[in-house]
Amino acid sequence: MTAETVRTYPVERTLGEQRVTLRLMTAADREAVLAFARKLPEHDLLFLRRDITQPEAVDDWIGEISRGEILTVLAESDGEVVGYGTIHRNSLRWTAHVAELRVTVAEGWRGRGLGRLLTQEAFANALGLGIEKMVAQMTLDQRGAIATFEGLGFRPEALLRDQVKDREGKKHDLLVLSHDVARFEATRSAYGVAEALGGR
Repeated sequence: MTAETVRTYPVERTLGEQRVTLRLMTAADREAVLAFARKLPEHDLLFLRRDITQPEAVDDWIGEISRGEILTVLAESDGEVVGYGTIHRNSLRWTAHVAELRVTVAEGWRGRGLGRLLTQEAFANALGLGIEKMVAQMTLDQRGAIATFEGLGFRPEALLRDQVKDREGKKHDLLVLSHDVARFEATRSAYGVAEALGGR
């Protein structure tokens, strides 16, 4: 993923009375991302592909960014990371048109529209990257996240029973949602994306 195919950063956005800066994640963000991850509720870490509270996992993440395998947009406020949106594209040729979207927001920033904003940014970048379909995964009890994604047009595609297990051994069902990127673009005005993205 090259810089020529994504939006220009950093950009400033206002959520309520607070300002956030959106910018691409780099190796210099290692410690800030670790600090963010270690404040997340335990349950939030369930559906992540790696334990980002561990330095080695964040190093792997940074490595994937440097190799162009994923794109991550960070949301920052008052010098702290408060959320991120990541596009992870499959390297297999027959599924290269599909990407997984991962959005995580700090507990104190939920309900303010940051998750929606990061999702919109991800779709804007997906268009430039030629991605046709976006997939998101979350456990059924993440009702706020599910509502946000469904409000943006995502629809359930599969329910995987007992797919994830927490550190106490309890199993959870995993919901897979998907959205067509071109359809999102065609209807973005209805979701207020045009205003959020400066009319792009």
